[in-house]
Amino acid sequence: MAFSIIAAGGSGDRMGAGGAKFAEPLLGRAMVSYSLDAFENAPSIESVILVVPAAFVERWSAESLRGSGFSKAAATVAGGETRQQSVWLGLQAIGSPDGIVVVHDAARPMVTPELIESVAAMPEGMDGLITAVPVTDTIKRVEASSVSATVERAGLFSVQTPQGFLLGPLLEAHGEAAGAGFEATDDSALIEWRGGRVGVVNGSRENIKVTYPADLLMAEAVLGGRRR
Repeated sequence: MAFSIIAAGGSGDRMGAGGAKFAEPLLGRAMVSYSLDAFENAPSIESVILVVPAAFVERWSAESLRGSGFSKAAATVAGGETRQQSVWLGLQAIGSPDGIVVVHDAARPMVTPELIESVAAMPEGMDGLITAVPVTDTIKRVEASSVSATVERAGLFSVQTPQGFLLGPLLEAHGEAAGAGFEATDDSALIEWRGGRVGVVNGSRENIKVTYPADLLMAEAVLGGRRR
């Protein structure tokens, strides 16, 4: 069994949402509800910690989520100024240094129970597992509005969430990073920073991150297709 954290503290500025992105309507439901559904239906997940902006904690309390059918909702906590700080606060709400934790961004509403299960059991010798897909675009390094290099894309992967970790090493990594002032864009980078081993499993091309208004249209198309 595994704990889980859904990080839902993004402001939605780049989408022009004018509020919290996790609550943005998506086919008549709040975006985060699709992630909550997936974790509810993932057999290995024991409990869910939802991390939201402070102003939304009461409205999205664990009690209200359980009343809406999300039986695994264990706590809703206020996030920090960055994603990393928000996950750190979610980890502290778990109250245990043992086991596995699956971390997911609410901005990826197309997550499935199958993707969650793929990172919810840790292989021997690994501290973490990430979902990722191979890079297919040509990648250029740009400096001062000019191309400085074309990057060889063989071996490059675009990383997604969910990501699974041994809880103890992730807690230690977050604690050390906070003390050192080290910021990373995902949790696996913190494990790597400490010299830990992170494995890779297949992600999904459908599992996009909703960042811009066009992404929301793609999410509607994918989720609408699943309904049909």
